[in-house]
Amino acid sequence: MTEELAVEGLRSRWADGVRWLTLDRPKARNALTVAMRRGLIDAVRGADADPGTRLVVLTATDPAFSAGVDLKESLGGARGARTDPAEVLRVARTPVLGVINGPCYTGALELALSCDFLIASDKAKFADTHAALGLVAGWGMSAMLPRAVGVRLARQMMVTGDPITADQALQAGLVNEVVPHERLPDRAERIAAAIVAAAPDSVSATLGLLADGEGATLAHALALESAAKLRRRTDVAEVSRRFLARTASQHEHRRRAEN
Repeated sequence: MTEELAVEGLRSRWADGVRWLTLDRPKARNALTVAMRRGLIDAVRGADADPGTRLVVLTATDPAFSAGVDLKESLGGARGARTDPAEVLRVARTPVLGVINGPCYTGALELALSCDFLIASDKAKFADTHAALGLVAGWGMSAMLPRAVGVRLARQMMVTGDPITADQALQAGLVNEVVPHERLPDRAERIAAAIVAAAPDSVSATLGLLADGEGATLAHALALESAAKLRRRTDVAEVSRRFLARTASQHEHRRRAEN
């Protein structure tokens, strides 16, 4: 899958099993136009349809991740203004890594919440300004944010519009890790490489179990895992090959670190 999207404000490239999507309207703080939202939807659906694509990475051009929906366009009555890319991210079969390089507000926060997990620059900030602007969330904020950070913090963020820092987001559980801004691309590359190197069917099965078990009782979640284990046939030779390769790689990393 090597074709590129021809969408203004959205760059797309494919490399080594990864579809990299970059919001690219820096002068407009990467505000999401209808065309960009449709482009995101098409790209994620295309990744799902391509067995060679193992991961989607969503990031943006500095200095912001995104200010959210382009309100000038949306309030002007643009056709397709209700287009919802967050929903498509949530149902994607291909894992989606969000790489948050700067301020991530409102509709962009809903996009981020809909990724499988997030890493963030120390320059990132997160806010929901729907209520402050006289709007009501429509891409999943009221459902997703409380599950990520807890109900009390979600209430505060949603009714005040005040941002939280990257470190506060980490402490609350919104992001998985925070790295110095200049190291963010490298960290994203390393995570992407690790996911691509993992067994595709195991990644798919694992994410499926997590999705099916989310919100379920412990007993039901355990039953889902047991049923999946019984259905699965383990390729002993493949597991052995992967184990030996991983052990050799770890040994080489230790050797280099010691030298």
